[in-house]
Amino acid sequence: MSQRKWLRSSLTQLSRQLRLKSYQVCPMTVRRLLKQQGYRLKGNFKRFTGSPHPHRDQQFKYIQSQIQTFLKMGLPIISVDTKKKELIGNFKNPGRNWCERAEEVNAHDFPQEAVGRAVPYGIYNLNHNCGHVYVGMSADTPEFAVKAIALWWQTAGQTAFPTASRLLILCDAGGSNSYRARLWKQQLQLLLADQSGLEVTVCHYPCGASKWNPVEHKLFSYISINWAGKPLRCWETMLAYIRGTTTETGLQVEAHLIQDNYETGIKVSNQDMDALHLERHTTCPDWNYTIKPRLLSGECNWLTNSMRTISSSGNCTQLSWSVCDRILEGSPQSSVTPSFSCQTLLGARSSP
Repeated sequence: MSQRKWLRSSLTQLSRQLRLKSYQVCPMTVRRLLKQQGYRLKGNFKRFTGSPHPHRDQQFKYIQSQIQTFLKMGLPIISVDTKKKELIGNFKNPGRNWCERAEEVNAHDFPQEAVGRAVPYGIYNLNHNCGHVYVGMSADTPEFAVKAIALWWQTAGQTAFPTASRLLILCDAGGSNSYRARLWKQQLQLLLADQSGLEVTVCHYPCGASKWNPVEHKLFSYISINWAGKPLRCWETMLAYIRGTTTETGLQVEAHLIQDNYETGIKVSNQDMDALHLERHTTCPDWNYTIKPRLLSGECNWLTNSMRTISSSGNCTQLSWSVCDRILEGSPQSSVTPSFSCQTLLGARSSP
């Protein structure tokens, strides 16, 4: 095999090779001749994604059906993911911008010279075309991811959807919100479902299909465009560029800094997993599941004794134990104060 195949065929080299064969042509003539033959300078084109998962199309159709169902019911839908981590400091940021003189930055991106490493976790609300980015200063862990979602619900989601009882989360199959991560599911139970009383439905995009996650092309892409060519020298600068991101369709973005420290390598035992109120869907159960609020034993006993008192009353014979079961199943989590007390329940004995 000729070694010529493994040489870069620049215009200068091609012109030199032709002159060795007695063809006196300059590099520009070579360029013109190549164009006439249909040759152009081209880079590699990313196309092949490997063998597709057998349930890939089924999962995409199921995700779309879930989105339509939640939209029709007016329930919140969020798309979440972690954006590329950024070094905070006088470092080059890819891209160009209009200016009189280019900004001078460090020649090397050494992590030890950085103020810190930013971990932007994005939350895009499909209902209202708005985004929230929680910038972490520690590790990208499932605990950090769920903390960001819980903060979003407390500060924005609950206000925008005051009567919502369910939440749909769209996310990738890997990363801090991986469908394999036990800590992700446990934190969703503890910090979101139990604390807010929400039924949290999670749908993961198939492996290798993260670019179809709405947060990627609805939020992250515009943030990258907004700070292109701008060094992120401090945390405030980064947050300002995120907040300044907007689109012609009216995208509004808020940014928040999370200074907590998150440990990596936290293990979740089988016993802790069994304690979760997790229900897997029949369609692609590894990728689709719902986590419901739990009823702790103390509240369960209180309600059980209260309902037994009511059902034993002659004036309340219409209350059966099946009704009691439904009340228990729909009861709020223990951190929420019940809307009635034992005195109210006992007072019902004398009510007509």
